[in-house]
Amino acid sequence: MWIYEKKLQYPVKVSKCDPQMAKYLIEQYGGADGELAAALRYLNQRYTIPGKIIGLLNDIGTEEFAHLEMIATMVYKLTKDATPEQLKAAGLGAHYANHDKALFYNNAAGVPWTAAYIQAKGDPIADLYEDIAAEEKARATYQWLIDMTDDVDLQDSLKFLREREVVHSQRFREAVEILKEDRETKKIF
Repeated sequence: MWIYEKKLQYPVKVSKCDPQMAKYLIEQYGGADGELAAALRYLNQRYTIPGKIIGLLNDIGTEEFAHLEMIATMVYKLTKDATPEQLKAAGLGAHYANHDKALFYNNAAGVPWTAAYIQAKGDPIADLYEDIAAEEKARATYQWLIDMTDDVDLQDSLKFLREREVVHSQRFREAVEILKEDRETKKIF
């Protein structure tokens, strides 16, 4: 059971209307390496992982939902004052025609989110390596997003998210080492 605090994990500030940046940020909302895919991947994998790692996947999967909420807030703030003409100029015309300014799970190119983004092999070490790769790809994407904006307020929130991806990658690496040690001592699989 979760307890929801009605505040973001980290403050999201945006200094200007920027529908083009919102279009790029949608990658982290509904893209293959975005927050939704990560949250669902980890919360699914926890059912086939040894007991001592379940909590890690649950904690990080839950945090990814908090990151999804931050991305949604960024996109909302970047587009709330945008005109239909500005949205069209930013490449969001088709999105606006289908969804107005509502978020929809798709990537920056407009490709809808798919469950095929979620990997689960059932082998704990293989799954954790997949998770490390997912976190590193998200870290790289956040860096590129930081590089694409001159909005220092937005950069601040993106830097927070980038650093959380680094922490998640480190935690998954630690879990791999624990499982390898357990495998060598014949404690698991």
